[in-house]
Amino acid sequence: MASTPMTNNNNRMLPGTRALRTFEAAARHRNFTRAADELGLTPAAVSYQIKEIEDQLGVVLFTRTSRSIQLTPAGAVMFEATADALDNLHRAAGRARKLTRSAAQLRVSLSARFATNWLLPRLPKFRAANPGLELSFDITDELRDFEADDIDIAIRFGTGSYEGAHAERLFDTLIVPVCSPRIIETGPPLNEPRDLLRHDLTLCHVDWKTDTMTWPDWRMWMAAAGVDDKDIDDSRFVGFTDSSFVVQAVLESGAVGLADLDLIAGDLAQGRLVRLFDVGVRMAQPYAYYLVCPQESGEDARVVAFREWLLREIRERDVGSPDTSAA
Repeated sequence: MASTPMTNNNNRMLPGTRALRTFEAAARHRNFTRAADELGLTPAAVSYQIKEIEDQLGVVLFTRTSRSIQLTPAGAVMFEATADALDNLHRAAGRARKLTRSAAQLRVSLSARFATNWLLPRLPKFRAANPGLELSFDITDELRDFEADDIDIAIRFGTGSYEGAHAERLFDTLIVPVCSPRIIETGPPLNEPRDLLRHDLTLCHVDWKTDTMTWPDWRMWMAAAGVDDKDIDDSRFVGFTDSSFVVQAVLESGAVGLADLDLIAGDLAQGRLVRLFDVGVRMAQPYAYYLVCPQESGEDARVVAFREWLLREIRERDVGSPDTSAA
């Protein structure tokens, strides 16, 4: 969360830097097409801008073949200097924006799922407890640079290991099966976990892995529920890259999905979703939701107020909530 490599998709456009950004992206990707995709240009436009830079400098930046491009020694020198210059400019712009916004404003970076399903429903309580503090949001799943991206504090799902930042664990992730009420009302009987395999139901889950962790899928949940592995038919499973797509499939297509219990609490309370069975699978350690801020922000009154309110909300949520996880 501290200093991360500068990329186009986590920095705002800086005026007067279009050609430099084009060169930096092309040099980083070693590919004009990928650079064009990142910048929202055509490959021909990227090639034209690179040629303009080369003509203005009087040096060749890339060697081109029919299949690839490579930086020349001169290009490598320019790439290093350009990346450093853009990074310094972005950091300066971030500091400048922070100086111009209200001292009462706290800028929070978080994912759309966490914002919509967890934080926003609780905002009236936050405003009541902190009438002098104004929140603004940076909605993204990407890591942010606190300085360059003008961020005060972030909520992130991960391992809690962010260089140069303090991370505080908020809560674990419990994955549970859910369906729409109409499945319960008009669908086949679902009296035990094995019934999910006995009927013609589509079973959705998040398909996401790292080197050390697999997001709980149906095989993992079935194992936790005591269903024999030989009874499982993988053709029934549909994987999505994001949990919001799982919830959408459940609501609109009559599927049964594995979802993060904390992030569907509102849907459950409103009756849009129904939880099936008292079996859940916890995310492997150390993956969880974390509150992340710069090390030096510990004495910032705005950060302290947000942190204390957030932890209080989590403690209140935990009161009377039984642990129904099976793993």
